[in-house]
Amino acid sequence: MAYYNQEPPFQHGDQLKVGILLANLGTPDAPTAKALRTYLQQFLMDRRVVEIPRFIWCWILHCIILVTRPKKSAEKYAMVWTKQGSPLLVHAQNQAKKLEGFLVQEIQSPFAVALGMSYGNPSMKSAIEKLKAQHCDRILVFPLYPQYAASSTAAAFDSVWKVLLKMRNVPAIRTIKHYHDHPAYIAALATNIREHWRINGGKPSKLVMSFHGVPKFHLLKGDPYHCECHKTARLLAETLELNKEEYTVAFQSRFGKQEWLKPYLAETLESLGKAKTKRIDVICPGFSSDCLETLEEIAMEGKHIFQANGGGEYHYIPALNDSDAWIHAMTQIALEHLQGWVSPEWDKVQAKKEAEMTKLRAQSLGAKQ
Repeated sequence: MAYYNQEPPFQHGDQLKVGILLANLGTPDAPTAKALRTYLQQFLMDRRVVEIPRFIWCWILHCIILVTRPKKSAEKYAMVWTKQGSPLLVHAQNQAKKLEGFLVQEIQSPFAVALGMSYGNPSMKSAIEKLKAQHCDRILVFPLYPQYAASSTAAAFDSVWKVLLKMRNVPAIRTIKHYHDHPAYIAALATNIREHWRINGGKPSKLVMSFHGVPKFHLLKGDPYHCECHKTARLLAETLELNKEEYTVAFQSRFGKQEWLKPYLAETLESLGKAKTKRIDVICPGFSSDCLETLEEIAMEGKHIFQANGGGEYHYIPALNDSDAWIHAMTQIALEHLQGWVSPEWDKVQAKKEAEMTKLRAQSLGAKQ
């Protein structure tokens, strides 16, 4: 059996393109225990996600977690699943489609956009193969994580590298590490929040900015995620003209018994509830698409915690999803990293002539195609 995967068909004179690979975490194929078991096994076996020694973790994962958790997780996914499928996948597919439409208005040279997931489908392998089939010899990897974390952004990069290891003709690769402080991203968040406030009667008593948590030791070992989350929060608060008493930062989705980044969202909501806060709005700036963590954990569980402890009105502000403001920001971020690879002045007719000349020269040297 060959070690390298087969390359797609190529003919001299084929027009080369630039690929934009949108990379996200992933989602199960269905809200069922079987699908969750497959997804969780792939996700939780990633060393970027869980850094517990393998011989200990494999026993915990296969003898406890994969026995008990898939059914419970499937029930939660069923609560947020749509007719089109997983919310995260639906939003991400819409983002890819709309980004392509926005980029067409900015550049003339040929390009293609594909969506790939670190875990589940569409896989990173299928996305890269899709781009290569369209003759993309340069690929920009665009993780849909504004704040860099080894357990998310780096895991996405790892997924790409694993595909390239089995590829004979490796494309040129550029990566976007983060954009947590990019003005267009901050502006998109602010636009989203202001629109929510316009519809729901103005500012709340407190705006809660909730980011996905990670174990505290990640910060202590050099992961910049914690700092980037706080910078995003500060810049967003400044844009919205909020003082320090009008917003707070918290971290959600804690798993296991070890200490994670604090303050924990659940404890923050409980405290705000006991303080009889009249209204809070919760937004998750680190999520580009709504998913289980935002739609169930934040919109549903978070509301219950807050109001069960005496809190008043509770609103979850949806993620950026495929809003025009976010797609505009994605376009700006992509174009900055595509400099030198794409052009607004590309001439299709001239490119076709050059491709024909390339084919003729190759044939004169004995090429069959």
